[in-house]
Amino acid sequence: MLVLFAMSRPSQFPIFASALLAIAFGSAVWQPAASAEIPAIASRQHAEKKSFTDSEIAEGFFKTAFGAEYHLAGRVDRIRKYDIPVRVFADGARADRKAQLAKVVADIGARVQHLDIAMAESSEGANVVVKLVRDRDLYRTITTFYGGERAREIRTSLDPQCLSGFRKNEKYQIEHSDVILTVDNGDFVFLDCAYEELLQALGPINDTSSVPWTMFNDNVSMGFFDVYDQYILNLLYDPRIKPGMTVEQVKAALPAALADVRAWVKKINNLRE
Repeated sequence: MLVLFAMSRPSQFPIFASALLAIAFGSAVWQPAASAEIPAIASRQHAEKKSFTDSEIAEGFFKTAFGAEYHLAGRVDRIRKYDIPVRVFADGARADRKAQLAKVVADIGARVQHLDIAMAESSEGANVVVKLVRDRDLYRTITTFYGGERAREIRTSLDPQCLSGFRKNEKYQIEHSDVILTVDNGDFVFLDCAYEELLQALGPINDTSSVPWTMFNDNVSMGFFDVYDQYILNLLYDPRIKPGMTVEQVKAALPAALADVRAWVKKINNLRE
């Protein structure tokens, strides 16, 4: 089974990927209340680019849904996604952060048409487990999850404020994801990490510095689920895009999928284009 990791962010926030065994390193706009109250997020929403060509959307999709910035084993040239309902459990003591996380999950669920995602009451009923930790406990937690050698490699390579990873089977179906978020670096960092890591835990694990509109870019911090990344996630979870598909297979399915995705994203965000 392959495991891929994504990490955010060294000081200003990269993606990290690896593999187990090798450990492969409506129509109304709705935002979580916690996001709307944060000036750094509000300013980004106001300046957000919302109009994209088909080629711009396709470029971001192929660069994030395929590949992995860092990996030690296993193929990364196939689509990876959940094909079962996704249930998220928050493991931690901070009730306020759990409430924010639940709003993030609800927002993702409202904006990705064919993704069934919701909170779970227990870790036993979840296939995504989010560990909420203090910043000073981050590396201790990473060590507990992945061992001392891998934790030292992570710390040497990056200075992450959060991390996510998933395990997939031989059919490239994601079976389980783990997310680690720090709770004491402020609201903006928490929400920025929560959106990016949860979304990457759903499949688009690769990072790209050549696409300026995606949160899966080390130089981009959003704090909310932007329109461009809604296109990426809606394409990934379109029923025509299946786990294990190659680039060429996706290219054949993309025109029809993108037409439907455009209609959905336009509707859910009240876009005029």
